[in-house]
Amino acid sequence: MGQPYRIDTHQHIVPPGYAGWMREKGIHPGGIGLPSWSERSALKFMDRHDVQTGILSLSTPGVYFGDVMEARLRAREVNEFCAEVVAARPDRFGFFATLTLPDVEGALAEARYALDTLLADGIVLLANNDGRYLGDPGFEPLLGFLHHRRAVVFIHPGDLPAPAVPGIPAFAADFMLDTTRTAISLVLSGAMEKFSGIKFVLAHAGGFVPYIAYRILLTMLLDRDLALSALAALGDRKQSVLRRFYYDVALSASPAALPSLLEVADPGRITYGTDFPFAPSAAIDFMNMQYENYPLDPVVRAAIDRGNSEALFPRLSPDRH
Repeated sequence: MGQPYRIDTHQHIVPPGYAGWMREKGIHPGGIGLPSWSERSALKFMDRHDVQTGILSLSTPGVYFGDVMEARLRAREVNEFCAEVVAARPDRFGFFATLTLPDVEGALAEARYALDTLLADGIVLLANNDGRYLGDPGFEPLLGFLHHRRAVVFIHPGDLPAPAVPGIPAFAADFMLDTTRTAISLVLSGAMEKFSGIKFVLAHAGGFVPYIAYRILLTMLLDRDLALSALAALGDRKQSVLRRFYYDVALSASPAALPSLLEVADPGRITYGTDFPFAPSAAIDFMNMQYENYPLDPVVRAAIDRGNSEALFPRLSPDRH
């Protein structure tokens, strides 16, 4: 394809200090373990997959394990490491800053520092934080701040606040449900209306959101304040609150998933993603092949590959250079 041009909004980083910390705790994210990461391996991967810029983020399980001060310290370490990587290669990398939810006070302080001092491109939030989803009223101070900053917020799934099913790794289905739960939480709580300045990006094509879109709209009918919006959406899908979300296609650009996503999402709010380095190279190769062979309108494909992300991250637009 020539010169790399895609913007990958779902690319992870595993700082060495964080990796050591996870090993000390005996944590295996998503049931598959923690992959190794280096700038060199990331760039090699990106060049092979036509990715010009990867927006880096910490994956599950984040930094909060019940100790507020520990979480604040680790979030700062991760964010400063990311900022150094981006500063060295701003054309190849960006980053979503890690926060400390459910510690709202710490999250607010870290968000200010990351956006103002470290110049983060946005914020990454886990779908659930110690079992609390993002529509939780207790998180409103943070959402209010991010709304006023018109922040890009990448929502990444984690382990469900429920017992694991033996033999079924969390990434297979639990991650999809976790993202779906938090999206519904944001809709039913009214947060999508109240904090409309936030640009929420749902990982993995929104989990089950596209497939159960009408169930979500029907659920809205139970709430008098949301009923008119739901009825309008049922009559005209372009009125749907679900079109206000952004969605990445990481591990989700299949002939089964793409039709549902394209039916529900605003095509101007779909971004390219890979899930490197957590996704095995073979899986990314296979999903890329599915995506590249899918009969997409060339304009829509160009928007997903790059244009929609340039709108989210104006510094990456060629017009800014």
